[in-house]
Amino acid sequence: MDDFTWRVGGPQGGGIETAATLFARAVGKGGWWVATRREYHSNIMGRHSYLDVRLGRKPVQAFREGVDMLVALDGETLVRHLGEVRAGGVLLYDPRVLELSLHKLPMLDHRLAEAVEERLGKRDPSLKEILSAHVEAGVQPLPYPYEEVAERIGSALGVPSLQARRTLNTIAVAASLHLLDYPLEPLLEALALQFRGKVLELNRAVAEAVYREEVPKLPFRLHLNGYEPGRVYLTGAQAAALGKLAGGLRFQTYYPISPATDESTYLEAHTAFRGADVAVVQTEDEIAAVTMAIGAALTGARAATATSGPGFSLMAEGMGFAGMIEAPLVVTLYQRGGPSTGLPTRTEQGDLHFALRGGHGEYPRLVLASGDILDAFLDAQKALAWAWRYQTVVVHLLDKFLASSAQSLPKEALRVLRLDGEKRLPPQEGFGPYARYAHEGDGISPFIPLGTPGGFYWMTSDEHDLEGHITEDPVLREYQMEKRMQKLKTALEEIPEEDQYTLFRDGEVLVLGWGSVKGTVLEALEELPGVGYLHLRLLWPFPRIAHLLEGRRLVTLEHNYSGQLADLVQGETLKKVHHRVVKYNGRPIALEEAVAALKAILKGDAPERIVLRKGV
Repeated sequence: MDDFTWRVGGPQGGGIETAATLFARAVGKGGWWVATRREYHSNIMGRHSYLDVRLGRKPVQAFREGVDMLVALDGETLVRHLGEVRAGGVLLYDPRVLELSLHKLPMLDHRLAEAVEERLGKRDPSLKEILSAHVEAGVQPLPYPYEEVAERIGSALGVPSLQARRTLNTIAVAASLHLLDYPLEPLLEALALQFRGKVLELNRAVAEAVYREEVPKLPFRLHLNGYEPGRVYLTGAQAAALGKLAGGLRFQTYYPISPATDESTYLEAHTAFRGADVAVVQTEDEIAAVTMAIGAALTGARAATATSGPGFSLMAEGMGFAGMIEAPLVVTLYQRGGPSTGLPTRTEQGDLHFALRGGHGEYPRLVLASGDILDAFLDAQKALAWAWRYQTVVVHLLDKFLASSAQSLPKEALRVLRLDGEKRLPPQEGFGPYARYAHEGDGISPFIPLGTPGGFYWMTSDEHDLEGHITEDPVLREYQMEKRMQKLKTALEEIPEEDQYTLFRDGEVLVLGWGSVKGTVLEALEELPGVGYLHLRLLWPFPRIAHLLEGRRLVTLEHNYSGQLADLVQGETLKKVHHRVVKYNGRPIALEEAVAALKAILKGDAPERIVLRKGV
């Protein structure tokens, strides 16, 4: 077995994420490359959530809708994922749920319940009948009484029933790995990473007890894959946080908002890494977050803020202020489903136009989008360096899928980049006032932090002259606008091509993508001879790519309704995008549906707009 997907589903707050982390760490300890995908409801407790762990003998990034093993911790999981376990796959479930019927699942959406009733041709079918539908699809059902096992093991260990039932996630993982004939030792190592003290002792004892039980033989086995030390396991949000630390971050602000909060709370918990000297401040709102970060930057500290769509909307005025006074600022934008509150915990790439143009008036900003978890680490460093080099706003785009997905990476790939080029004047005798906004043709002015002994300048959000005094003189207005916007030309000339875009493969059909579609497209190419992929990282200033598009049938693939990248490409290159493949239901593009859409385009019988609709 070279490729395997394990999915666990159950009520939010029921230990689903802990179970997936344990499984991922256990198989990672056995040498498998892993990636996890997390889907969860925006309420706090009770609603359905699930996580996928995909493992392979080589690094994996994309996810499949068809899974090999589904672990159902409640009855709703049997219903929601009907049809998503591949033929020959395994369903591990608690037989007690078979006593329920469809309408006794209080959190199940009415639309989904009606769809299941229509599929089975029966009103309010029992879960036993739904299980039969799994079996008819070629799925092997394996009843496993999680709570009964927990109580039996707890009794043998002398542990109260309630305490024993808190180990259900460990029981589910141990049972899955035992069924797959996977060794116990890597799981025990994973437990040691997850728990401490008496909690660890209990979970170790439970795992060992599960492994002592007899289990049926499955048609597939999961063996060790030759463990190689030196791998790390990170989410996208964690990678961005560590990248900021590697890039010299000194000050981070945030107001809590999903899914951006994960980055800042991770920073709060890990600022002691390697002597990092970072202040992380939770502010009263996003307006305070952006303006406080600007204030910190003016004192010379590398500063950033992190937010999601609604918070980014509130930051627009502050970003314009930073653009006018030429303050270096990084805004990390974790995109989620919109508009308004939208889908707080689901993915989308709907903020591209806003990231490019948000705010009134014009000022230079750089927009950089990460395509995977390693990119998130490296790009966070680049964003900080570019903000200081060009003394302006850098918007670093990620999305919810990337933020909450996790992946194992070789530790050596997390390298610290050596990036410099900022124009900072050292303190000098008799400094006095100086021309803060003068430049030498590149648009970038010498900078002194506030508080530099002997030096000062004027600063205002109004238009100003070279010293910072307010002016409405038309000649000075033109000079300052042209001076600021020159930074974009300078950046486009200086930023290396590999940081702007990567042509992974050329082809008559050329897919253009940005952000988290990267891993899916790269794996899809393995099944699509004749298809190329151009991945864009720097989205503004827009790279000079028109020559790469000449004579190609162009396809964009993105998580939004309108095809925002297609609009941008057509506007900047005057090259027609022939097919827009879009998905906007809040779930990431699965490998199967990307391959199917691109195969249809290759055959020549696809419409100009293709909507992908998979996902639960």
